[in-house]
Order: sequence, then C-alpha cells, then structure tokens
Amino acid sequence: MNNRKLFAFVPLAVFIVLGIFLWRGLSIDPTELPSELADKKRPIPAFELPSLIEPEKTLTPADLKGEVALLNVWATWCPTCKEEHGFLNRLARDEGITIYGINYKDEPGKAREWLRRYLNPYQKVVLDQDGTLGLDMGVYGAPETYVLDAEGRVRYRHVGAVDAQVWETLQQVMQKVRTEAAG
Repeated sequence: MNNRKLFAFVPLAVFIVLGIFLWRGLSIDPTELPSELADKKRPIPAFELPSLIEPEKTLTPADLKGEVALLNVWATWCPTCKEEHGFLNRLARDEGITIYGINYKDEPGKAREWLRRYLNPYQKVVLDQDGTLGLDMGVYGAPETYVLDAEGRVRYRHVGAVDAQVWETLQQVMQKVRTEAAG
C-alpha cells in the first residue's frame, strides 16, 4: 500500500480516537470529582480561622472532631447553596445530623444575615473569607459537602447541592464510617 492510501485512513483513525474520548467523557459523573483528602482518609488541612458566628473565637480542625458529621462549603453569592439550605436545615433539625460549615469567599455581614433569615443548620461555621482553607481542601466552588469521621478525616466528597437523592448516598457513607469505627 502506498503512502497516499495509508494517509486516507488518518481522518478515520482520528475520528475513532475522538469518539472514544467523547464516549468516556459522557460516562463520567461531574459531581464525583476526585478528592485527595477523601481518597487517602486525610484530615482537614491545618487552619486557624475565625468563627462566622463568634468572630472573636478562632476555629481549628480540632473543633470539627468528635463524631461523624457533614462539612458543607457555602456562600451567600451561590444560588445553589440557597437551594440546598432548607434541606440542610431539615437534616440538622429533624434527623439530628451534625453539620459544620465553611463560609467560602464571602462577606461576613451578609453571611450572618443569611443564617439569621434562612436559619442556621451548622454547629460551627468557619469564615474562610480569602478562600485559603477551600484552596487547601481542593474546593472547586460552592456548594461542596464532605463526610468527616470522628477524627476529622475526610471520608467522602460531594460537589453540588445536597438533596434527598444525594442524602441517601451521604447517609450510606456516614453509616459505613460509623460501622468501621465501631468494629
């Protein structure tokens, strides 16, 4: 076969390769992003940041230990955060779920007003005004929710709003973490 005939198959080969990449890309769930913290059961990165609710008080990773809990990254500028906020309130109020918050790249006054107006599902809220903690955690944006074990290690990460369907998954992960700790 001469070079001209071989060259005629190049577009077909390129098309097949592109098709494989596109097919693979369509099968990936965009809410399941890899997390270096969750994959290795690593603790939350070290931080010393003010509490949103009590600005004179400094919070550290030690304040997020003690029980299996959710850690929710949120902001007032995030429309999806507002969408999930009512559901988080129900989890905290009706199911007794411990939820910690990271107020991400936000204005403290607006964030406190948000919690006053829409209620506060968080046991503690860290003010990450410049986004350093979020950056250290690999946050892509708000909202993101993590499952923490009792030692404050990240065990699972969800990107996007928490709703009834996502809660089923988070609940299973939390139960698995509790079972591992008991056994």
